Amino acid sequence: MTDRDAAPVDPVPDPASMRKQYRAEGLAEADLAATPVEQFARWFRQAATEGGLFEPNAMVVSTADAEGRPTSRTVLLKHFDERGFVFYTNYGSRKARDLAENPHVSLLFPWHPMARQVIVTGVARRTGRDETAAYFRTRPHGSQLGAWASTQSSVITDRDDLDTSYADLAARYPEGEQVPVPPHWGGFRVAPRAVEFWQGRENRLHDRLRYVAEADGSWRVERLSP
Repeated sequence: MTDRDAAPVDPVPDPASMRKQYRAEGLAEADLAATPVEQFARWFRQAATEGGLFEPNAMVVSTADAEGRPTSRTVLLKHFDERGFVFYTNYGSRKARDLAENPHVSLLFPWHPMARQVIVTGVARRTGRDETAAYFRTRPHGSQLGAWASTQSSVITDRDDLDTSYADLAARYPEGEQVPVPPHWGGFRVAPRAVEFWQGRENRLHDRLRYVAEADGSWRVERLSP
């Protein structure tokens, strides 16, 4: 087959021509819960049951190192309450190293099918070892082994190194045998300082309502221009 006979290649879509009209119903101040965590619980419940989302607990975690160089990655939310939002990771990972130098963090929940976003900005602190161990015990056996097998964010020679490490651990800790909690693995809790609820509206005139923490522990709500 010559180049002339090859199947035509579909053109790359033009991002500038991609347009969706967002929902008409909006978000009003009178409809908000008393705290951002209560409001998040309302939206999260809808995202999990009505939103048609693959992983509604997926969030983009953005960190910056001591020199302000940012990085982002998708992580799964594992718990939330009035104290904050919790995720787990290897403490040797890029995100954990960033947070050790600069604990300020942003979380973004991109619930696109619902034309909604939630943006949390706050400060991250490590969870206690008891809390970490309690969560670790709920993970599938394979995920527990994976926490040991991977030196997250480090350079490895190839995939075989990772697979060999996992196989060695699987032989040492077969299914049904307790896997110890890795000392280099654990949680971060992000205590929110501000939480924005973004609802897509027609003509790009979106509703953006943001809770801002006050010194006395209360929350101020402010509307942002889209």
